[in-house]
Parts: sequence; C-alpha cells; structure tokens
Amino acid sequence: VQLQASGGGLVQAGGSLKLSCAAPPDIFSTYGMGWFRQAPGQGRELVAAFKWSSGDTHYVDSVKGRFTIAGDDANNTVYLQMNNLKPDDTATYYCAAKDIWSVYRDFIEPVDYWGQGTQVTVSS
Repeated sequence: VQLQASGGGLVQAGGSLKLSCAAPPDIFSTYGMGWFRQAPGQGRELVAAFKWSSGDTHYVDSVKGRFTIAGDDANNTVYLQMNNLKPDDTATYYCAAKDIWSVYRDFIEPVDYWGQGTQVTVSS
C-alpha cells in the first residue's frame, strides 16, 4: 500500500500551506488517516487525524483553530490545510493510515502505513 504525500515548502510565519495524501480507495474509506510531524531533535507527534466513514476529526491542541483536516472521496485524498503557521510548526510531516475504531484514542503509533515525509519550514 502506498500513501502519496505532497505539499509542504517554505513559508513565512502567518502564512498557509496545504498537504495532500492520496490513498487506495479501500484505505481511504475505512481506515483512519492523518498526519504526524517530527521536528529536528524531537520525537514524532500526531498533528491531526480523520476518518471518512465517521467524519470524525482529531487535532493536537497546538494546532486547533489553525489546521483543518478533511477528505475528498472523489480522489481518495486527505488534506491538511495549515493556516497561521508558526515557526514551531517547522517539521517533517508524515501521512499515515491505521485501521482504527476511534480517531480520538486509536490513531497512535504504530500505524499500518506511512507516506513519504514532506518538509514544512516556517520562517519568523
């Protein structure tokens, strides 16, 4: 199974970026999908998770109100819209998929599938 991640880049603080993660149809429609990130010298943390079948979303506190995760079943893609970016958001972002029941408690490592990392850099 391949998750195709794209997006990312360099942006100034306060700016916006959008990440995309395309998945096979059965993964998109039944698994939880989301994004983790890892900053240099730090551990990997969950950013946001989404489950198409329930419509549930979950965010880490530090991104609530700034990031939005959503899915598009026309192309089996999950998006992470990131607004009002801060330098602390600088990290490598990884798309992930996991067979879960609840995005609120179950979307944790280990996951079933990873996409390639994409770099997000926010300058001050």
